[in-house]
Amino acid sequence: MDDLEAIRQKRLAELQQQQQQSSPQNDAQAAYQQEQAQAERDAQVQAVLRQVMTPEARERLTRLRLSRKELAEQLESQLVMLAQNGRLQTKIDDEKLKVLLTQMQPQKRQTSITRM
Repeated sequence: MDDLEAIRQKRLAELQQQQQQSSPQNDAQAAYQQEQAQAERDAQVQAVLRQVMTPEARERLTRLRLSRKELAEQLESQLVMLAQNGRLQTKIDDEKLKVLLTQMQPQKRQTSITRM
């Protein structure tokens, strides 16, 4: 019985070691697949934006991405959703993009100090 228990313990240790060795490979492979999926989504978004925006508007959006990434991503997702739903009749030009940006930005509260 002791030999059988020793064999079981040895086999369990081998299996645990194999699992630990294969885990980094699985993590790397999962990260690579996630990266590929994200790149594919980005390419699809850019293709839709090319169809619905003028070059000037895309350039403004690119500059906006450098300074305010969250706002640019929010605007992109909104434009893609509108395009997919068929709610965009014309291309978004630079002026329309400016209007959209002003609507998306939160209103700043104006503070005034009154002295007595």
